[in-house]
Amino acid sequence: MSDTVWGGDQLDLDAYLARIGYEGERAPTEAALRELHARHAATFGFENLEIVLGRPVPLDLKSLQEKMVGRRRGGYCYEQNLLYAAALDRLGFQVSGLGARIRMGESKIRPVTHALLKVRLDGEDWITDVGFGGEALLAPLPLRDGIEVRQGGWTFGLVREEAGGTGSTGGAGGADGTHGTDAACGTWVLRSRHEDGWFDLYAFGQEARYPADYGVFNYYISTHPRSPFTGRLVVQRPGPDLRRTLIGTELTLTRPDWSRVVRQVPAEELPAVLEADFDLVLDERDAAELVALHREQPVA
Repeated sequence: MSDTVWGGDQLDLDAYLARIGYEGERAPTEAALRELHARHAATFGFENLEIVLGRPVPLDLKSLQEKMVGRRRGGYCYEQNLLYAAALDRLGFQVSGLGARIRMGESKIRPVTHALLKVRLDGEDWITDVGFGGEALLAPLPLRDGIEVRQGGWTFGLVREEAGGTGSTGGAGGADGTHGTDAACGTWVLRSRHEDGWFDLYAFGQEARYPADYGVFNYYISTHPRSPFTGRLVVQRPGPDLRRTLIGTELTLTRPDWSRVVRQVPAEELPAVLEADFDLVLDERDAAELVALHREQPVA
């Protein structure tokens, strides 16, 4: 993989690091990786506003910097992890892309649509993913079978499903569609511990994915009528002690004890809620269009 695959040479690194409030070492170390992941996740909200407003989602680095760094906006998995990958690349990390099949507690086979990253560090692979939304990792995870890690008030784990074995959701291992090398190596599953036990978030193999692959995935997810992001507003922000989620006009605040506060947000209040709860700042045009859209479609 060449040094320019992730566009690190095109990144305004100073502006990105200032945006996330990072003042640590600029070297490919475990400590730096942990802090970069945590600060990026705390800064950028997961959001699909461009899709909801009927606009394309460009993934070139110039557009990502202008939107997320310059305009204090967020993005969804491709935007988040491509910007993050460019920063890691620029800082000297050995980065590769991966693709995942969303599970969200089900064994149903879905297409590969989620982007995440793998970093090779001191001879060990780490998963680092800042673009999964409400249940996203708050820090990187070593790619180790059976690992369980507490992050804030939440617990995450990784398990490996061997090809032909039994998956943790009750499906057959390898039945998520992996072939060739992925099938031989088995499938990795990222899990979150819920109040009633382990909950599968997504499954992934280790076939390398590139920005060109994410461009194809992005087009499908941002335009297909059956995509979960084309028909409703989805804004999420994970935190150590609170997860914030806005689906349509329904705002949900979830704490680690799984207590929830749910309320409906009037259309006129959406821009203020996005800024206060998700640190997403809309310009006047975007705010007006969002309010008008939800006046027309008041039900989430």
